Amino acid sequence: MDGYSGGSQPFGLDAAATSDFLAKHGIQAIMDLRSDLERALVPWLVPGNPEGPSLEAVPESNPQEPSAAVELIHNPLDPNAVAGSLQAVEKPEDLGELYLGWIRIRPEWVAHALRPVAQGKRTFIHCSLGKDRTGVVSAVALLAAGEPDEAVVNDYTATTQNLPNLLETMAETWRLVVPSTPAQYFSPELMILQSPEAAIRHFLVGFAREFGDARSFLREAGLTTAEVNSLRGGT
Repeated sequence: MDGYSGGSQPFGLDAAATSDFLAKHGIQAIMDLRSDLERALVPWLVPGNPEGPSLEAVPESNPQEPSAAVELIHNPLDPNAVAGSLQAVEKPEDLGELYLGWIRIRPEWVAHALRPVAQGKRTFIHCSLGKDRTGVVSAVALLAAGEPDEAVVNDYTATTQNLPNLLETMAETWRLVVPSTPAQYFSPELMILQSPEAAIRHFLVGFAREFGDARSFLREAGLTTAEVNSLRGGT
């Protein structure tokens, strides 16, 4: 799809680097899927939205009120509070099942994440590592655009090569705020911090079984038919 890109949170981007990144990629909206705590640790320094209180300036009741040149949209999903325990993820299929739990409980969260894309805005969708919450939203978007399962698998597993560096950076970020954070919390050996092919394949099988097709899922989750159709048109 041409209407969005996905990735991790803005590690190490100051205001100038943020502005350059947004301009280079033509970003018109940022869809931030992180919890409040995650956002506080690594805030966006969006032009027109200085660090700190401005990120809270858009009321949750009207999360798409525009700011300056780039919309900063907070659409949180806290993985520790929705559908299952992160600690219970021991094998790839557990990870795929965790993803299914998120969309069973919060289908509107997926629809809201894709609404600016459906409205024709070039959108950067991200969470912390860019593989789980972002991976789920990207998977549904690709399916709705008519892409085959293999495209979803390739998109999800593309994160794998970047995870070691991302985890190291994330660990450093957390230790600055909570020095007592155990190093093993960010171990690449933890299944919850991996992006195995078997996890996304489990998700795809479960999604097809429970929800049928992605376009119907998104309509039932809150997107209009026109919005859903525009996702296909963006391929």
